[in-house]
Amino acid sequence: MPEGHTIHRLAQDYAQAFRGSHPHVTSPQGKFTDAAALLTRTELTTTEAHGKHLFLAFQDTDWIHIHLGLFGKVTFGPAPAPPPTDTVRLRLANNTSYVDLRGPTTCALITPPEKQAIHDRLGPDPLRDDADPGTAYQRISRSRTTIAALLMDQKVIAGVGNVYRAETLFRHGIDPYRAGRDITPAEWDAIWTDLVGLMREGVRTNRIDTVRPQHLPEAMGRPPRVDDHGGEVYVYRRATMPCHICGGEIRTADLAARNLFWCPTCQKN
Repeated sequence: MPEGHTIHRLAQDYAQAFRGSHPHVTSPQGKFTDAAALLTRTELTTTEAHGKHLFLAFQDTDWIHIHLGLFGKVTFGPAPAPPPTDTVRLRLANNTSYVDLRGPTTCALITPPEKQAIHDRLGPDPLRDDADPGTAYQRISRSRTTIAALLMDQKVIAGVGNVYRAETLFRHGIDPYRAGRDITPAEWDAIWTDLVGLMREGVRTNRIDTVRPQHLPEAMGRPPRVDDHGGEVYVYRRATMPCHICGGEIRTADLAARNLFWCPTCQKN
């Protein structure tokens, strides 16, 4: 499932291609046909992301709510748009660009109150200007749940996925199995600040890089990471490999229905 930086990047890309225009809106797959008919040739006014949720505003009143889930894909291209396949749930097209959405968990036309209800159930998003990290810490500081599980709970903090969870905890030397209530305010401030910086960089580059300059391949004389996800990381998907810092073995375990990665030597706090 894409992490929050990807959705914020998509919001930027949709805005760059379509904001202020009156795109042709269609649903070749047929599951969004009625809503597409209402929106086609109306102005796309706003694009917005909160965590892993994408919102597209048309004529200032109607919102398309998109959640990619595990299988959703978005593809942009220049005009003229090629004939769509029957797997395209939603297509926007104007004189310069088109974008196809395939396989999302959610693609629905919602009202402003329905949109607000989605925001209300999500935790603060490190990439949003209105985020209050204190709200997240209130829940974390009262919880016996592990900090690794809490970071993946979208009701606690929105947009953090498996990569940012593992990498941020490593960067701060925090044992992923520590209870949330044992995380100090100073530690939480450091985690939040790091997430803001890392995720903003992820939006900028459209990939996840979490390794500090002194630990990059060229600095350490090691080969670069070869992985479909790209980006230089410390522990994510590096199970049984040596830690870049201590040389110990990276471990993995199932936690909150996802694979957790950590270095037991470096993460003792």
